[in-house]
Amino acid sequence: MNNFRMDNISWIDYERRVQSGAVVFLPIGATEQHGPHLPLGTDALLASAISEDVAKAIDGVVAPALSYGYKSQPKCGGGQHFCGTTSVDGATLIAMVRDAVREFHRHGVKRLVLVIGHYENQWFVTEGIELAMRDIGPGAELAVMRLEHWEFVKSQTLDKIFPDGFPGIALEHAAVIETSMMLHYHPQMVCLDQIPDHGPAEFPVYDMYPTRTEWVPATGVLSSALGSSADKGKLLVTDIISGIVQAVRFEFRLTP
Repeated sequence: MNNFRMDNISWIDYERRVQSGAVVFLPIGATEQHGPHLPLGTDALLASAISEDVAKAIDGVVAPALSYGYKSQPKCGGGQHFCGTTSVDGATLIAMVRDAVREFHRHGVKRLVLVIGHYENQWFVTEGIELAMRDIGPGAELAVMRLEHWEFVKSQTLDKIFPDGFPGIALEHAAVIETSMMLHYHPQMVCLDQIPDHGPAEFPVYDMYPTRTEWVPATGVLSSALGSSADKGKLLVTDIISGIVQAVRFEFRLTP
C-alpha cells in the first residue's frame, strides 16, 4: 500500500498524518490531447508522480489530482478542437481550487502544496488559492505553496537535452520534456513509433477568436518529441524533485 497516497489510506491514518504536521500535495493537471504518442492524462499523471516522489522524500501525503484544467490554448496546448481534450471554464477551476483549499484547512492541514502540471492553469489556481485564504481569514495556520514543476529544471540540464537551443516551455507541449518524463515514470503509456516528425509550430505574437485551428499542427504536437528518452526524463525529474524538496523544506521549516 502506498501510505503517502491519501486515497490509499483510511481517514484515521490520514488524520494522524495531518495532525503530525505532514505536508499535503495536491496535483493539478488536465485532460488534454498530447499528440498520438502520449495519453490524454499526461499533465495529471506527471504532476501526481512528481508529488509522490517529493512526498516520499519528506514523509508527505499526496491527494487525488484535479484532472480537469482550464481550456487548452493553441500556442501552448494545441487548443480545444482536439477530440478528448476536456476542459473547464476558468471560474470552474477557481471554484474547485477554492473549495479544495478550504477543505484541507477544515481537515487541519497546516502545509499545502499545489503542484501544477498544465500550463494554462496557473492564474486560475492562484485566484482559487487567494479566494480560499480570504474565506479562511487572517490568522489561519494554513500556509499554501503553488508551483509549476517545469520551473525547477536547471538551465544546464536544458543545455544537455537541447544542444541546438531550448524552444521554450510553451512549445514543449507533448514534446521532449513531457515525453521523456513519461518514459521515466510511465514508459508503458508512451508510443515511441507514433511520435510525429515535423518541426516546431510557428505562431504569430497575437491571438484570434474564433481560434485559427490551422495554426496548430494536425498532430497536436507543438515541437518534435524525437530524441526523447527515459535517461533525459531522469535528468529532468532529478532537478524537479530536488528543487521542490528544497523549496518545501525551506518554506515550511522542515529539517532534512
